[in-house]
Amino acid sequence: MIRMMSPALRFDVLSLFPKSVDGFAEESILGKAVEQGIIEINALDIRRWAKGKHRETDDRPFGGGAGMVLKPEPIFEAIEEVSTEHTKVIFATPDGEPFNTDIAKELSGESHLVFLSGHYEGVDQRVRDHLIHREISIGDYVITNGTLASAVMIDGIARHIPGVLGDPESLHEESFEGNELSHPQYTRPNDFRGLKVPEILLSGNHQEITKWRQAQRSLKTQRIRPDLLNTESKN
Repeated sequence: MIRMMSPALRFDVLSLFPKSVDGFAEESILGKAVEQGIIEINALDIRRWAKGKHRETDDRPFGGGAGMVLKPEPIFEAIEEVSTEHTKVIFATPDGEPFNTDIAKELSGESHLVFLSGHYEGVDQRVRDHLIHREISIGDYVITNGTLASAVMIDGIARHIPGVLGDPESLHEESFEGNELSHPQYTRPNDFRGLKVPEILLSGNHQEITKWRQAQRSLKTQRIRPDLLNTESKN
């Protein structure tokens, strides 16, 4: 990955599968942001810091059990080498706090984030106890490659960095802004196989369109994610 000068936020992804980072880092909105030097995304192979002939990064868990656990030595050395006094280390793990828009906004204000991507049965607990600033989950399920979870969070965080999105106003109309889901969207043609666009959207009355959209957001949230509305009332 080509390094740009003074990006707003540098992402380093520590992974056993660094090539999987390149695809999402080079395409679409993220790729353009990297080209413009707004953000920097680096894929770092944990094996680079592993010792021995075979550069082993995992071993059997003490106490027995299925699977393998990532060893502490290469992870400690990797994070210590790439970190600065401003670095925040994020561990992508299914038993972390749920990732959401508020967390994405908060982390977008950092200057350097290191994402440790878990694999197999996880990582040695000493890594979690002494190196990790925040443990975050993208959902209540398990995937085989923690790099995918890191990619999801990087995308969600980067969107809140000025200059990454072509139209920053779009952030205000997305799902989960104000604890509500997004409103329906339509485009041409306004009559497709007899399925017509709501008349209000064709009226040109932007005040009424705004009211309609807000009402649709509320109805959709109440139908699909009423828990979001409950959270808002508690706050």
